[in-house]
Amino acid sequence: MAETKASQPQNQSKKYEHLFTNIDSGQMKIPVFQRDFVWTTAQTAKLIDSIIKGFPIGTFIFWKTREELRHVRNIGNVALPDIPSGDAALYVLDGQQRITSLYAVRKGAISEKDGQQIDYRRVSINLSLDPNSDENVVMPEPPEKTPYISVYELLNGSLAGLAKDYGTYLETIDLYRQRLTGYDFSTIVIEDYPIDVACEVFTRINTGGTELTLFEIMVAKTYELDRFDLAHEYEYLINNNGNGKDLEDAGYDTVPASTVLQCVAAYLCGQVRAKDILKLKKSSFIAAWPVVKDGIFAAADYLRTHLRIPVSLLLPYHALLVPFTYFFIKTGGDQPSDIQDKLLVQYFWWASLSSRFSSAVESKLAQDISRMDAILAGKPPSYQGEEVRLTMDDLRWRWFSTGDAFCKAILCLYAFHEPKSFKSNSVLKIDNSWLKVANSKNYHHFFPKSYLTTKLGFPDWQANSVLNITLVDDYLNKRKIGARAPSVYMREFHASNHKLAQTMRTHLIDDLDEFGVWTDDYPRFIEMRGQGVLAELKERLEPNLP
Repeated sequence: MAETKASQPQNQSKKYEHLFTNIDSGQMKIPVFQRDFVWTTAQTAKLIDSIIKGFPIGTFIFWKTREELRHVRNIGNVALPDIPSGDAALYVLDGQQRITSLYAVRKGAISEKDGQQIDYRRVSINLSLDPNSDENVVMPEPPEKTPYISVYELLNGSLAGLAKDYGTYLETIDLYRQRLTGYDFSTIVIEDYPIDVACEVFTRINTGGTELTLFEIMVAKTYELDRFDLAHEYEYLINNNGNGKDLEDAGYDTVPASTVLQCVAAYLCGQVRAKDILKLKKSSFIAAWPVVKDGIFAAADYLRTHLRIPVSLLLPYHALLVPFTYFFIKTGGDQPSDIQDKLLVQYFWWASLSSRFSSAVESKLAQDISRMDAILAGKPPSYQGEEVRLTMDDLRWRWFSTGDAFCKAILCLYAFHEPKSFKSNSVLKIDNSWLKVANSKNYHHFFPKSYLTTKLGFPDWQANSVLNITLVDDYLNKRKIGARAPSVYMREFHASNHKLAQTMRTHLIDDLDEFGVWTDDYPRFIEMRGQGVLAELKERLEPNLP
C-alpha cells in the first residue's frame, strides 16, 4: 500500500496578536530541545528594533501535529497553559529564541540566567529619537535622562493611561504600537507530517540558528513529565555523582549520546538509521531504556576486562559499543561462552583494523547486528570479501595519529598487556583525560622523534611510526626521557628497576639486546616489535575454533 503523502507546507503571514494568542490559548508550544531559550535583553531589543524598522527577521516554522513533544511549561514567571483537549499542537521548530523573546516582552516575563535576573519589562524605546532614525531606538535598559516607554507598557497599556502619562509623545507611541502589532510575521506550517519527515523538512528549510541534533529531537519526543527525561537519563548514565553505577566509574564517559540512541534502536528494531530512531514509539523507548543501559554497562565491562581496553578514548570507534551492547542485551548480561568469546574478540579486531566504521556507519551497524546474531548462536559470522590480511608493510611506517582507528587498535593491543612503568614496574594508569591528543606526554616515542630526526637523520614519516609508540606516565616522559637515545635513558631505568626485562615485555619489547635498544638500532627495533605486534594481531583475527 502506498504511503500517504503529507500536505504541502503552508506559507502564512501572521500579525503580532494572532501569533501570541496561540501561545496564550495553549495551542502553540515551544519544544525543549536542550537549548538555552533565554536571549539577553540586548538581543531582544535588537530584534524589536528590526521589527519597528520593518526589517525581515526570518521565518517561523511550525509543525502542526498530535504527536506529543516535551515543551516549555513557563517562560520566566509566566506559566503556559496545557494544550486544549482534543486539539493538535503547533510546535515551533525554527525561531524558538525569537518567539520566546517576543512573548517574554509582551508578558513582562522575569527570568534568570547565570544567576542574574533578566526583566523583560525593562526593554524600552527611546522616545527622543526619530522613529525612522538609523540609530537603535529600542534599548535593553531604560535610557537615562531621556523620555522612554517600556515595550511591555507600549503593548499592554490602555489608550487612556498612555495619553495621561505620555501625552506629548502619544502620536510617536501610537506609531510604534502600529508598527509592532501590524508587522507581518512570515510563517511556514507543516501539518500532520511524521516526526522523521518533519525534522527532515526542518533541516532543509532551516532559515537560521543551529540545526537540531537527533538526540535533541529524541529528548523532546520521549519526554514524559515526572517519569522520563532522556537528557537527564543520559547525564546519569555518564555520571550520576556517586548514586550508583555510571560510565565515568568504568572509564567510558566519552560515549556520545548518538551512540546510546543507536544502542536503543539496535535492540528495538535492528536498525540504527536516524529515520528508524525517530520512528521509535515513546512507550517502547522508555520501556527499553533500563534494559539498554544494563547492556551498555555489560558491554563496557567486557571491553575493559576481556579486551583490557581501560578507557573509551582508546576505542577505535565508539560505534563498536552498539553491537557489543546488542549482544549483552540478548544474553541478559551473562558472560559469553568460550566460542562466543573468541568470536567477539575476532569481530572487535576485524572491525577495528578494517576501517569498518570510517563510512556508512548506520548500514554497517545493521549488518554487524546480524553478525552478533550468528555469534549468539555460537556460529562464526561471515567476513567473506572483507577479510583483514596484515603484513609488516601495513605496520612498519604507519603514521601514528590518535584520529586513526588503525592506530587506536594498536594502542588497544599495547593496553591489553597492561604496560608498566619503566622506572618502577608499577601498573600504568591510563585515563581518558590524557589520551585526547597525539602529542600527549603519555604517548611516548620509544626512540624520541627529535633524537631520530636530528641525531640519526630519519624523516618524520619514519620517526612517527605507531610501532615506535609506548604508553608511559607523564612524569617519565617529561623529566626522565626527553630527547635522549634509548641506550642512555634505558640504562638509568635498568639501574633502578631490577625487573626491567619483565617491564618491557608488557610493552611488547621482549629483549633489549635483540631489539637493538642498546645499540640504538631503530630499523631493527621497528622490525622486531612489528613482528611481535603482527603475530598477536593474527592470533586475534584467526582464532582456533572447535
